[in-house]
Amino acid sequence: QVQLVESGGGLVQAGGSLRLSCAASGRTFNTYAMSWFRQAPGNERDFVALILWGGGSPYYADSVKGRFTISRDNAKNTVYLQMNSLKPEDTALYYCASSSRRYVDYQLNTSYNYWGQGTQVTVSS
Repeated sequence: QVQLVESGGGLVQAGGSLRLSCAASGRTFNTYAMSWFRQAPGNERDFVALILWGGGSPYYADSVKGRFTISRDNAKNTVYLQMNSLKPEDTALYYCASSSRRYVDYQLNTSYNYWGQGTQVTVSS
């Protein structure tokens, strides 16, 4: 089992910044990819950002490209999401996800084994 705990959400005005953290614990040695998703009320759970645990370039949804940065600290088993220039449409519950699978579409929520409980991000105008 892998446990994921998100933190760092909160209320911020448009144009501001937040940094989210996702701490993984348990049997994490098979982790291959970790991602951030978000879900606003009435919407689907949408892909935000992906990072492969073994390295490589991160991948972002078009809606956040240039504003958000995903990074990892392998020693701490932690993934971060730095969010800059926040917009009201970024308001959502942000989830961290972990996958042990290879050769899957990591933009799909069905590709992930484990999920955190989410951290709320609210951007006011």
